[in-house]
Amino acid sequence: MNRIFADYAYGNGPRESCWWDETCRLPERSPLMGSSDADVVIIGAGFTGLSAAYHLARAGLNPVVLDARFPGWGASGRNGGFCCLGGGVLGDAQLDAGFGKAGRLEFRAAEKAAVALVSELVDTLSLDVDQHSHGETQLAHHPRQMDMLRKKAETVEENYGVAPVVIERAHLPDAGLGGPFFGALTVPVGFGLNPLKYLLGLAAAAEQAGAVIHHDSAVEALGSQGDRHRVKTALGAISCRHVVVATNGYSSEDLPGWLRGRYMPCQSNVLVTRPLTEGDILRQGWSSDQMCYDTRHLLHYFRLMPDRRFLFGMRGGLITGAAAETRARRRIRRDFVRLFPQWAHVETAHVWSGMVCLGRIGLPFVGETMPGSRLWAGLCYHGNGIAMGTLSGKILAELIEGRTPSIWPEAMRRPLAKFPFGRWRRIAMPPIYLGLMLADRG
Repeated sequence: MNRIFADYAYGNGPRESCWWDETCRLPERSPLMGSSDADVVIIGAGFTGLSAAYHLARAGLNPVVLDARFPGWGASGRNGGFCCLGGGVLGDAQLDAGFGKAGRLEFRAAEKAAVALVSELVDTLSLDVDQHSHGETQLAHHPRQMDMLRKKAETVEENYGVAPVVIERAHLPDAGLGGPFFGALTVPVGFGLNPLKYLLGLAAAAEQAGAVIHHDSAVEALGSQGDRHRVKTALGAISCRHVVVATNGYSSEDLPGWLRGRYMPCQSNVLVTRPLTEGDILRQGWSSDQMCYDTRHLLHYFRLMPDRRFLFGMRGGLITGAAAETRARRRIRRDFVRLFPQWAHVETAHVWSGMVCLGRIGLPFVGETMPGSRLWAGLCYHGNGIAMGTLSGKILAELIEGRTPSIWPEAMRRPLAKFPFGRWRRIAMPPIYLGLMLADRG
């Protein structure tokens, strides 16, 4: 594989002490061995790949999922568990400029439909995912940002067909949102969950429908034999008509070569506390089970989970390695204490990091990499992959079946643009991060 971060980022070090691993038992599955045939090979057993496998299997196809480690080893099994609106980072004006008002509303409808699809799967498959929160709440980190949230509230009903709730600063304590914030906006779409429980439930459902999942089966090469693809791992190979690339932030520059320079992995860090006592909760004044995030560009996201543990996340560093990981863990602990000082004594034994994936134009891509190639991809969810990845997998399944997807906005069909500097594109990130940090102070 040809990846743009150092090997440490793709090893076990960043994942050590991930809390979700303590909550689930991972089934054993064998690696791919020998030669075989399939209708579809899916590379990556995350939200996108397993959703595609589930929907393809239910349609009567025989998908085979290959993962370099196991389902949830990557970002899908180590994120903050926010099933929420998102997937892109473009504002309404940018979407209107690029796709017109109708295109903007089409994309916003897809965001909402993505959340609804996860909810439907959780209910249909009877998954216990520790679900909580009625929508998501954004908290103003500066008085000027509260003005922004009030303006944002005016657009929510048009975009999503729901009524938002504005919470002024004086009423935050009544809502159980104790912290250094200047007000909030709640959009009643979305919920928090245990992402690994959801993912493993989706994997089991895909297998029950007829999909095959292989662990420890990193793809080493993609080729072709006549009108079929050939996917090779260390111990086996599969001939198939369709290939789905669902590796997101853990993608390789050469699997396939089309991906080279078209995605930007970025680190995100998460910590989880011990269970908070009633005294801890009273001292800080945070009793809400809403999933929340602040208005910073380099945002913090957090939620009080059903077991009373508190999850807190933030964007990570730009350098990988054991020393860099240690520094990132110190930073997230520092920011946690700064926002919630009454919990400075609370232990945070579970701290880890993973890769989110950005696209240059700020939108996800779902579709065929090149017309007629039967090589498909779904990626670049900008840190909101639970819902959008699940929907993307369903869209890819419908396309492979030869059906017109019921939801597939134009904004998600535009091919991924290349970043400048090729495999060295990360050099552009430090000045961008510095600019965002300075903007967050104002």
